[in-house]
Amino acid sequence: MKKTILYSFLLLAILSACNRNKKAITRFDTPTSGEAMIVCDECFAPIIQEEIAVFTGLNQSAHITPIFTSENEAFKLLTTDSIRLAIVSRELTEQEKTYLKKFKRVPRTQQIAIDGIALIINKENTDSLLSISALQKIMTGKIEYWDEISSHKKEILQPITVVFDNQNSSTLRFIKDSVCLAQPIGKKLNAASSNQAVIDYVSKHPHALGVIGVNWISNPDDSTKLSFNNTIRVMSISRNHYPTPDNSYKPFPAYLATGDYPLVRNIYAIISDVRGGLPAGFVSFIAGDSGQRIILKAGLVPATRPTRLINIQTNFNE
Repeated sequence: MKKTILYSFLLLAILSACNRNKKAITRFDTPTSGEAMIVCDECFAPIIQEEIAVFTGLNQSAHITPIFTSENEAFKLLTTDSIRLAIVSRELTEQEKTYLKKFKRVPRTQQIAIDGIALIINKENTDSLLSISALQKIMTGKIEYWDEISSHKKEILQPITVVFDNQNSSTLRFIKDSVCLAQPIGKKLNAASSNQAVIDYVSKHPHALGVIGVNWISNPDDSTKLSFNNTIRVMSISRNHYPTPDNSYKPFPAYLATGDYPLVRNIYAIISDVRGGLPAGFVSFIAGDSGQRIILKAGLVPATRPTRLINIQTNFNE
């Protein structure tokens, strides 16, 4: 009798624990309400913060908590944690897709924008034209001084101090893959703590060269999108071996869209949610009219809506 009572008690305890666990994982979110945690490459923090602010302003019952981190960490959280949405600059690898499918999570990818990698220099630096070939030599350590690429005579050799946001950033990966190609990167590249730290460093050091996402330096108050953060200077990049004002381009939205600006990449929303909850609703918002207008305001190119291109005149002294 005592054993029967004991077994009944244990069974009741187990069932209660199962019910508690089931209750803990029960979700009540909808596409426009509830709570969700997302992860985002820190390169796109200004855009996603604005997207969240507008989305939650329109949907008062929706609460989205973003984690801004490096690209490597973003994919780690997406594939190994409970986070179901990541905003990143590359798609999942086949290995990552296979891993997610083991847990019955079928990922879906939505391109949300076309982004540019900007090269920024100090306001005192007048060397604002740069070729892709020279950039490759800088990033691989073959060019170390500004006078090697300058059209201005300098009495003193000034070293180029290259600064990225962090050693695991998507901007550094882009430079490795798309600029350095098969060549190893140089040993003198420097990592700051964030994109804002890159801007701060360049604005204070005359010989610095910062590598940063365009949305961090765009001017949201300029409706023409033909100006940037006035604390730094943005370089014009050329595919020609000898850069000139006529064959060099700044990362304006029009040049990102046409491909004239060479350092271009896509931004993706990767969702692995099996149900149409809040993460899916947020992605739909970003890809919709309102969300794409925010992308355009940030100085990038909307991926799901047509854009109108206009002719622009560039002042290379600004």
